[in-house]
Amino acid sequence: ILASILSLTIYWIIRDRYRVRNLNGKHVFITGCDTGLGNSLAKWLDKKGFCVIAACATEKGSQELRSCSSFSLKTVNLNLADSNSIARAVVFVTEQTAGKGLFGLVSNAEGTAPVGPTDWLRIEDFHSVLDVSLLGLIEITLKLLPLLKKAEGRVVNLINAKGLMAFVGGGYSLSKWGMEAFSDTLRIEMQHFGVKVSIVEHGFFKEEEVNSDSIEKYLYKLWNRLTPEIKDSYGEKFL
Repeated sequence: ILASILSLTIYWIIRDRYRVRNLNGKHVFITGCDTGLGNSLAKWLDKKGFCVIAACATEKGSQELRSCSSFSLKTVNLNLADSNSIARAVVFVTEQTAGKGLFGLVSNAEGTAPVGPTDWLRIEDFHSVLDVSLLGLIEITLKLLPLLKKAEGRVVNLINAKGLMAFVGGGYSLSKWGMEAFSDTLRIEMQHFGVKVSIVEHGFFKEEEVNSDSIEKYLYKLWNRLTPEIKDSYGEKFL
């Protein structure tokens, strides 16, 4: 038993000391880089020497990221709810990698998340989240798989762990659980091609702290659009 524990300890120490070498020419594509974790990661990998391609939802986000990064960092506008926008981003990544393949794809996206009882929501409230944080991420992953296989790269899906606790209605938790299942399946299938698939379950960040005022405002918005029958079934005390 002691020999096994010692062997495992040595293995973990060696594995954790391993670092990717020869970073020049290794392209990493990151989604959701306007702010937050995606933005910080793009800057950090750029400083490390990777060829970063950062996808931003707004032109303002792209400009601000380029202004504080090296000339090697490239940005592309991306709307994960729009297949045409995804197709244009894939063409851009293909051109930037110039036949080398894609070393890494980091998927990081948070769709608009209406918070409230399921009974108060409409199907479009689910679409507003799932089209971005689940279906959009799956679509762009599928379209980039040929580049990832060519470089024997890796997929890293960033999943907010708070979404794995289903304590409120809406599509937020559905999108996180869906990305977990998609990642686990893809990991098994891509082993044959030398492509690694990882999940990083992160927690809260200071800039992501929930604003109770905005939640309350949205709850009242949901309440005000309910039918009289549903309002009566819950009552003002529930609200």
